[in-house]
Amino acid sequence: MLDFLSTLMWPIYWAMSGILVGAHWLWSHVLPGDSGWTWVLSIVSLTVVVRTLMIPLFVRQINSSRSMQLMQPKTRALQEKYGHDRERYGQEVMKMYKEEGVNPAASCLPLLLQMPIFLGLFYVLNGAARGNPVGYWFETNPHLVYSLQHSTIFGAEISATLAQNGFVVGPTLFVAVFLIITMTATLFITQLQLMRKNLPPESLTGPMAQQQKLMLYFFPIVYAASSVVIPIGVLIYWLTSNLWTMGQQGLLIRNNPAPNTPAFIEWEERMLAKGKDPQAIMLARAEKRRRTPKNGTGAVASRPVAKATTVAEDGAVDESVEATTKVARQQVTRQTVRTEDGKQVVTRQQPKQAPRSARKKK
Repeated sequence: MLDFLSTLMWPIYWAMSGILVGAHWLWSHVLPGDSGWTWVLSIVSLTVVVRTLMIPLFVRQINSSRSMQLMQPKTRALQEKYGHDRERYGQEVMKMYKEEGVNPAASCLPLLLQMPIFLGLFYVLNGAARGNPVGYWFETNPHLVYSLQHSTIFGAEISATLAQNGFVVGPTLFVAVFLIITMTATLFITQLQLMRKNLPPESLTGPMAQQQKLMLYFFPIVYAASSVVIPIGVLIYWLTSNLWTMGQQGLLIRNNPAPNTPAFIEWEERMLAKGKDPQAIMLARAEKRRRTPKNGTGAVASRPVAKATTVAEDGAVDESVEATTKVARQQVTRQTVRTEDGKQVVTRQQPKQAPRSARKKK
């Protein structure tokens, strides 16, 4: 099983080690190659590269979440209409998602992709800390493994963990505790910013709101507790990623907030102050998110109506008349039931068949 997982993770190990070694090579032209700050800048560069590559996925996630929020009234209407029939309700909801071009799974995609990357970086750095190279570029450059293993910042080795240090007062304790407190604070601020500015008022009341408030404090505690066994190098990656998320979310809340939120009201006021129409901007964004193209009137573009070919009495064919599609009535067997002498008699009448010559002309 472990061999199978290692095989699946091998491309990530290859990529993580390659980006890290490449960033280290670049920064080595500015700072000493064995300096801990060279490796810190290399880890930060790795984080920036990974998060930059994930921006399209983040945009898709936000668009999907925003479309889901805008479709809440339609979803509630379908629930009221088909609430008694769960199967029909599910079919109608999926049909609505398809028509609106919404993919509910897109909101989970960035997180699912980030977890293997985090695990890959963890195993690469953890292997270097134990002198066990992980990833092609570290396996072929063992001197870099030794350099990463023994590089220090403020006297603490990048490969050290708080648990391995035994909480002994010293550089490792101070550096690790500082990183843990900082990255926990950034996570808390990011979640608090989302709850206060980018959630509608109805989401802040009821049982779900209580769960969100509980998670606001619960996740940072779990975050901090699990960090004691994580190498300082991974903590640096984690802190950099949290700072990126906080800044990215701040820009999103300011420039593209969710409707019916405090941030949206502030955005509307800024747009009106600049002489722009907020509603027109929102309609343009919603139109851009749709997969189904629309015509200029705002309605869904309909399929072109085929030209109807008409045949005159003299046999001339006229294709210039545009008409809607003509539906031919099917020829069915008719039956008549009558009563004779107390008995029901069924008379079936087959449709009149056209001559063979006439059918060939069709």
